[in-house]
Amino acid sequence: MITTLTSFTLPKPITRDEAVAIFRSTAPTYRGVPGLIRKTYVLYPDGVTVGGIYLWNTRSDAEAMYTDAWRDFVRGKYGCEPQVTYLDSPVVVDNVTQQIIEG
Repeated sequence: MITTLTSFTLPKPITRDEAVAIFRSTAPTYRGVPGLIRKTYVLYPDGVTVGGIYLWNTRSDAEAMYTDAWRDFVRGKYGCEPQVTYLDSPVVVDNVTQQIIEG
């Protein structure tokens, strides 16, 4: 499995309520994305940095998401350039299913 961290540095700080509204507006986009296990939206304490933590089946699944069209969408929505970091996730603990999954 692969974890990706995305981050965007906004032009100005936003509140938690503003972040929730923004995130809710884009969340449906990620339903049913092939290979995406879970996405968690994040708001950094500075209020200026936002992003997501994604868990993917494979790196190729993740790479299929972060296209030029996705980057254009982020630039249009947030007014900044997205950063994407790929991390190998060799073991995942899932407390919902009580499984330890090797990826």
